[in-house]
Amino acid sequence: MSGPQDDTPSGVTDRLVSFVGALREHGLQIGPGETIDAATAIRELGLADREQLRHGLAATLLRRSGHEAVFDAVFDLFFPIATGAPEVTRDGEAADVADLRAALREALISGDSELMAQLAAEAVAALGTYGQIGSGGSPGAGGWSAHQALERLRPQTLIAEVAARMASGAFADRLAREEARRRVDEFERMVATEARRRVAELRGRDRIARYSVPKAADHRDFVTANREQLATLRRTVAPLSRRLATRLGARRRRKKRGELDLRRTFRRSLSTGGVAMRPAFRKPRPGRPDIVLLCDVSGSVAGFAHFTLMLVEALHDQFSRVRAFAFVDATAEVTSLVADNDADPAGLVERILAESGVVRWDGHSNYGRALRDFVTDSLGSIGPRTSVLILGDGRTNGGDPNLPALRQIVDRAKRVYWLNPEPRASWGSGDSATDAYRTLVDMYECRNADQLTKVIGTLLPI
Repeated sequence: MSGPQDDTPSGVTDRLVSFVGALREHGLQIGPGETIDAATAIRELGLADREQLRHGLAATLLRRSGHEAVFDAVFDLFFPIATGAPEVTRDGEAADVADLRAALREALISGDSELMAQLAAEAVAALGTYGQIGSGGSPGAGGWSAHQALERLRPQTLIAEVAARMASGAFADRLAREEARRRVDEFERMVATEARRRVAELRGRDRIARYSVPKAADHRDFVTANREQLATLRRTVAPLSRRLATRLGARRRRKKRGELDLRRTFRRSLSTGGVAMRPAFRKPRPGRPDIVLLCDVSGSVAGFAHFTLMLVEALHDQFSRVRAFAFVDATAEVTSLVADNDADPAGLVERILAESGVVRWDGHSNYGRALRDFVTDSLGSIGPRTSVLILGDGRTNGGDPNLPALRQIVDRAKRVYWLNPEPRASWGSGDSATDAYRTLVDMYECRNADQLTKVIGTLLPI
């Protein structure tokens, strides 16, 4: 592959600025200091060793775990391994599916990353082209699709054969299959990277970086995340809870001094001619607040409720008591299930649905009945020091929202907050009763883990 790249100092600077801008659009917090450090890294490392440059820029720009995949995808666009169409080096002829599968099989068995990268480029060029033929007969004017190339090449079907060949050597059967699957996954990532690179040359890398690079784990919407993405999100609970605990601890330290005691202040001022030289403050009352969670665990928002339950449970040391209630069309306490979640975090919602009795009728969320059940059976869990977090999209499926029951909760609790995983623009649309609920409680948009962390860190009492 070949093609011109602007590697002059001004060209590299412009590319770095665009690279940092693309990362910021994906939620990475990068300031001027980190950008200057990245420029220094480029100057010291140079552009000759691309992987060394990747690690150097990652060390200067990444401040939080979970953003590595976004960084790598954007890096491959702005600092590509090559430009233009691939050069076929194996036999000098355009590859067909059978030839590519045979070559890929041997590359997977040997674990040759360089050959796998070359085959990924050839697969995109030969099998991933879509759209019209460009001027001069050049293919690819429409674009390149990683999905199309992989559908035609079907590398997943090689796993069993590759594993069998590997197991005859140094690998045991099970380990060989896991290693074969890992190598196939790596090849599929190479194909996706190559397709993005080719399309970026056609339509502009800034546009492709904005729309084609998958979001970071903490910026993926809970409502649309798939099972694999939710599993990635669950792995971020521990670092998020540590960060939130540190933030809550800092807020507590700032509030060690209580409110101004006017009576004692005036009494002290008598010795200084009525001038309050030494203000007196009330001692803060010891003790930590209670938290009650009321969560919709129906299919549409189950991922959001699952993540929030795990996050708040991880913060249980910050509160005197945490109680969790779940509902679909009925309400039940699930505190013990959440507390025992360490054994099977992925199956928490499934256990709640199967064991707690939150589904009694048709399995569709019924906020009116759920609020009624909570007020009837569990209102005593709320005291004057309790903060209530309601998790759900507020979609009643046309049922009664039961505002009187919510009003009883609001009147009894110290604070009530509603966390909604839907975009704010969708509130009040269709069967959503959010406009009615917002007349009684403050509602906050929590579409992803980043928003949820900021909201919880701001709202949780200390």
